[in-house]
Amino acid sequence: MDDELNSKLKPLRDRIDEIDAQLIALLNQRAQIALEVGEVKKHYNAPVFRPEREQQVISRLQTMSEGPLAGDHISAIWREIMAASRSLEQPVTAAYLGPAGTYSEEAMYEYFGHSIEGMPCLSIDEVFRSVEAGGAQFGVVPVENSTEGAVSRTLDLLLQSQLLIGGELALPIRHNLLTQSGTLKGVTRVCAHAQAIAQCQRWLATHMPHVERQAVSSNAEAARMASLDASVAAIASDRAASFYGLQIAHPVIQDDPHNRTRFVMIGNAPAGRSGHDQTSLIVSVKNEPGAVFKLLEPLARHGVSMTRFESRPARVGTWEYYFYIDVEGHREDPAVADALAALEKKAAFLKILGSYPCSR
Repeated sequence: MDDELNSKLKPLRDRIDEIDAQLIALLNQRAQIALEVGEVKKHYNAPVFRPEREQQVISRLQTMSEGPLAGDHISAIWREIMAASRSLEQPVTAAYLGPAGTYSEEAMYEYFGHSIEGMPCLSIDEVFRSVEAGGAQFGVVPVENSTEGAVSRTLDLLLQSQLLIGGELALPIRHNLLTQSGTLKGVTRVCAHAQAIAQCQRWLATHMPHVERQAVSSNAEAARMASLDASVAAIASDRAASFYGLQIAHPVIQDDPHNRTRFVMIGNAPAGRSGHDQTSLIVSVKNEPGAVFKLLEPLARHGVSMTRFESRPARVGTWEYYFYIDVEGHREDPAVADALAALEKKAAFLKILGSYPCSR
């Protein structure tokens, strides 16, 4: 049986080896050209990472592929190829909410590829400070969750900071209950980020109603605590379980099986047009009847679709709000540019957070 199996597999494996040899030669040719691109960029002081260009490359290849590789496969493969090429041009660093093993770290690797140099930070504030101070070229921060809504601290910092949004990623969130033993024996406390605890409320109420719940700075921090204390269970990812040597006592405990968190990539350079973009902005209006309708009218008049509308108290005055809005298109698209110009005339305050390739 083994001889017959091997005789049938050998010619197929030989063909794969031949193709692999061709691929490695072509990848090295590609990398050499990427180095030449890097020299040109360096001469003109152009940024190494251009999200719109990478999105255009991936979209073109997805269109070209006739299968069996699907679009997601093409995206995953080419992100790593382009990340490796980028690292040859110049090391790229991204700050994220740490420690290692967080969903923010997972989002960073999925967006930038594994050749990125990650810089774990203790808070979202520190992520912003690291990029503003030049310690990292980019930052990765959560902005909203499909179950719990907006991440308030990120919205506040986007208002205050001069950094721009250059990209986004919607990451499926899979919460597991992790312990040292893989059981709940001896567990007296469940630790996680406050958002994760909220996203697992029904499961915790049903299966662990009398166990203390403690909010900590991140799910990875909870996993680190559980690795040191057998009485602690952590809500965290598969990556955190592996990193901290924990066992999965119960998998997928989030209340919403389709739970997702949207992350945005922040930096100093604006992203160009990719052909499939969105623009994020913050506006406020005077406290008067019909103010919000007047604010949104220019978008409808110029045919610009709004995909997100979130309000936050302005914390100045009485009953005044900032509105966080996402619209389809790039700020350089004629219709979007006209709508924003008209909007600016009607708004008491307008800040464009960035135009960037849309992940949806």
